[in-house]
Order: sequence, then structure tokens, then C-alpha cells
Amino acid sequence: QAARCMDCGVPFCHALGCPLGNYVPEWNDLVYQGRTAEAYRRLSLTNNFPEITGRVCPATCESACTLSINDSPVTIRQIERAVADEAFSRGLVQPQPARRKTGRRVAVIGSGPAGLAAAQQLARLGHDVIVIEKAPEPGGILRYGIPHFKLEKQIIDRRIDQMRREGVRFETS
Repeated sequence: QAARCMDCGVPFCHALGCPLGNYVPEWNDLVYQGRTAEAYRRLSLTNNFPEITGRVCPATCESACTLSINDSPVTIRQIERAVADEAFSRGLVQPQPARRKTGRRVAVIGSGPAGLAAAQQLARLGHDVIVIEKAPEPGGILRYGIPHFKLEKQIIDRRIDQMRREGVRFETS
């Protein structure tokens, strides 16, 4: 599938199709070349949680795929999931705590996807971050709105654990 992406010509998948602006052709090219670690790093530039979006994203990028004009689109979401899962299984996904603390404190209200992404980015910049969640466990709609068969809860827990190791604190209930 990644090789098919290289047949595109003018990619619309990332600019028009992906709300995150993922660099789809770039990481697909790296997958095609067998450079999974670099593909994961490229994917992570625009997406904090590719292991989640690779499972539950509606894949509007595939609708925008140029190849879908005359053929079936590239299965971008499946490639994204495979890259993320491979990166986790190879130990490539590690906590990235800030090198310096800014002395600033930030409270993020809600631990849905936007809250988690904001918290992770702010913590990596060196701010002290606390995520406040009314539910018993963090994850928001990821945990309580998406069925387990679509998004296994251990996927969320694995990412929350990484965020804790990056210095994000969670206050629940």
C-alpha cells in the first residue's frame, strides 16, 4: 500500500484530506523504503496519538487520495496503525520529558484527545501540567465513548503512562 502511494503525483490526502495535516506521502515513502523508525518520527510531527487515530479516525485522507479517482485509495489508516504498532513493539516510543522546566503551570480541563494532546505538548515544552478529568479514568471520549472492540483501553493506558513519565499529572473523579 505504501508503494501505491508513491504513484500519486499530486497528493491531496494531507492538505485537504487530513484535519491534522499529517505528512502522509512522506511517511508512506519511508515505510516503502523500510525505514519504520523514521516513518514513526515523521508521523509524530503532526499526530500525538497515531496508534489511536490509526484505529478510530474516519480516514478522510483516503477519500481525498488521488489514486481513488481510478482505483481504490491507499489504505492510509491501516498503514498509520501498523507504523505506530511497530514503533511501540520495537520500543521506539519513549517518554520525552522536557530538558528544562519553564516554571509555568497549566491546567487542562478534560482528557479527551484534544486535552491529552495539549497536555503532552505543553509538558514537553517544560510546563508543569495537570489534566483535570471528571470521570474516574483519563481518556474522555476515547475511553468512554469508543467501544473496546474499536479501541482497546490498554492502548489508551499505554499512552497515559507515557505522559505520566513525561511529567503530566492527572486528577480524576
